[in-house]
Amino acid sequence: MTSIQGLMQAATEVARKSGDVALGFFRGGIAVDTKSDGTPVTVADRTAEQAAREWLEARFPEDGILGEEFGETRPGAERRWILDPIDGTKTFIRGVPLWGTLVALAKGDRILVGAAYFPAVGELLVAAPGQGCFLNDTPTQVSHQSDLSRAVVLCTDERFLTHPERGEAWRRLTREAAVSRTWGDCYGYLMVATGRAEVMVDELLSPWDAAALQPIIEEAGGVFSDWTGRRTSFGGSGIATNGVLAQAVRERLGATGGP
Repeated sequence: MTSIQGLMQAATEVARKSGDVALGFFRGGIAVDTKSDGTPVTVADRTAEQAAREWLEARFPEDGILGEEFGETRPGAERRWILDPIDGTKTFIRGVPLWGTLVALAKGDRILVGAAYFPAVGELLVAAPGQGCFLNDTPTQVSHQSDLSRAVVLCTDERFLTHPERGEAWRRLTREAAVSRTWGDCYGYLMVATGRAEVMVDELLSPWDAAALQPIIEEAGGVFSDWTGRRTSFGGSGIATNGVLAQAVRERLGATGGP
């Protein structure tokens, strides 16, 4: 049985492997296809995920794999690796460096380890419950900002907040905050985990978007939940905050219904 430190190292290695493959295509003028859900995909996404799968198959052949581009392998496995080779493909194809590669290992709905690698800016986060959160091998933590009027709040794109009440709640929150920015994807969660921002929200998150981020935020001292307030990677949405603003932010967003 691999130790938790070994699993953290594995998540780090496979994130680097996949992310560096994607980086080889970055700003290379590659073609963009459109998936059935209307989102973009490139050869970089597919090649990077395939590299991650090959790495995992060679080292963890009994584990399942769930990836954004190639679906699920061994769905009945006790553990499964959850992969997003390029989180922020729209960012990637426009030559903006704030995209990342996300890797998590889950046992049921419990996330054992998460890693987020940002190849174009040289930053890597890894965390596991009870083990802390590390940025480039150095412990990192959320901010201690308790004044919402001095907080930085982020979302990927406020047009994604299609639920009328949620959209209005977000706009009210931005009016209270010091700074509001909307280029997010996984980099917004890195900003919260490292104390550069206090809030990051997404109305829609797939498991491969969220799984790696939950332990990263929580082990950095923050709170990660879905829009009902449940602390889960599988709620289809995400709100990440530092610890001291967690309750106030969720009250303003109407996300206090979960345990």
